[in-house]
Amino acid sequence: MSIPTDAELNTQSAALGQRLEQASLQLVTAESCSGGWIAKCMTDIAGSSAFFDCGMVVYSYEAKQRLLGVRAQTLEQFGAVSRETVLEMVSGALVNSGAGIAVAVTGIAGPGGGSPGKPVGSVWIGWKRRGGYARAELFQFEGDREAIRRQTVAAALRGIDAQL
Repeated sequence: MSIPTDAELNTQSAALGQRLEQASLQLVTAESCSGGWIAKCMTDIAGSSAFFDCGMVVYSYEAKQRLLGVRAQTLEQFGAVSRETVLEMVSGALVNSGAGIAVAVTGIAGPGGGSPGKPVGSVWIGWKRRGGYARAELFQFEGDREAIRRQTVAAALRGIDAQL
């Protein structure tokens, strides 16, 4: 997978914003390893208040629990970078916002923090529409920290578009 440029992310975000607006949906983001980059890309688009509700950056276990309702048991049993955690994150984002569609990301952007079972570049992304079922996908991105985060943002945006 190629590393998306700022211009490519901007084009992708603008097109997604138009589709969200046409669908009368607002987006909420719950981001860990991307650090708010998805929200930044969406709000870089003029008129984003028509399709963007809010974004949360939740790095710590405590923030995931407090802001998104992720259960302590989930974090203890599966860890922050897991299917179970991202599904609770994306569901919690919808519960705690007025949005109609949500995306959540949690992963290991590096350079440290990886393990044999969860290497650097492991990123779980979850998507959910209000009233629908959450879905999650595991990605294995390569490159340095910025490259992993850029690929995460692009994949998250593509996944939102696929939910429309």
